[in-house]
Amino acid sequence: MTAISPNSAPPGVTTSLHQGASQTSKQVKDKLFHYGLVGAATLVLIILGAIIVMLFKGGLPALETFGLGFFFSTEWNPVTEEYGAGVMLYGTLITSVIAMILAFPASLGIALFLTEVAPQSLRRPIGTAVQLLAAVPSIIYGMWGFFIVVPLMSGWVQPFLTTIFGPIPLIGELFSGAPAGTGILTAGLILALMIMPFITAMFVEIFVSVPPVLKEAAYGVGATTSEVFRAVTVPYGRTAIVGAVMLGLGRALGETMAVTFVIGNANRIKSTLYAPGASIASTIANEFPEAGPGSMKLHALLELGLALFIISFLVLALARFLVRPRMGD
Repeated sequence: MTAISPNSAPPGVTTSLHQGASQTSKQVKDKLFHYGLVGAATLVLIILGAIIVMLFKGGLPALETFGLGFFFSTEWNPVTEEYGAGVMLYGTLITSVIAMILAFPASLGIALFLTEVAPQSLRRPIGTAVQLLAAVPSIIYGMWGFFIVVPLMSGWVQPFLTTIFGPIPLIGELFSGAPAGTGILTAGLILALMIMPFITAMFVEIFVSVPPVLKEAAYGVGATTSEVFRAVTVPYGRTAIVGAVMLGLGRALGETMAVTFVIGNANRIKSTLYAPGASIASTIANEFPEAGPGSMKLHALLELGLALFIISFLVLALARFLVRPRMGD
């Protein structure tokens, strides 16, 4: 029996062979594409798992030595080998909260101005400036904060805040003490200035994505700009707004160099916001070069890193909870 080559086969058979070969090639490419996507997703999980294992394994000796009290103790003494994360956890959380309190309304106002109020000639240059500020390295913010913001805080801002809030019971305690410039409040302010362009840029993209027909309908029935913003723009983009805020909070929680410059780096907790403090990231940056391999100090620093990872995970979980679908939406 003689084999029939594609060149000698009838036209219909040749076309079928080419179609079969083309279909096989598409299936191979589709499988390669599928495996590539699975590999990329798997790589993310592998990296995440490796980070968790490294932090947990490295910090386990500190956890075994000090127990859960490690996360509440304010002791950090390399001489006596006593370590606790209380001061760092407090500093990380309080500076991030201050940053969000200051940055969120400012970012919302700037985004509203750019999308609803500003003339077209100003939107592009101001929007570009916001994006450039979001790209400035954190160490530049830290240097600027140390040389410019700290003197302003000690000479003008902190004395003014003491005059205004000092006589108020309870609240006045937060604004008492010597106006040294560096401290928890200054670190929170620098963090707010850092994350504000980042959040603002995302807010602008969210507000621009609102369908114009919705806003035009609201304006058509006599709504003002503020009413349209409250009743149309914010409800339409609330899920993305929460996501943007949480991303900004995540950056504030893990910020290192800018906070290290202005927080004062003191291992103690005081009721006043003027007092120096420490965050998890700043402590790791300051103490890691002096931590010898296998030392308890190194294990404590790795346990601090695990604590920061857990806080970031909880922030992400809270964000998912806040943006979850609700009945009736």
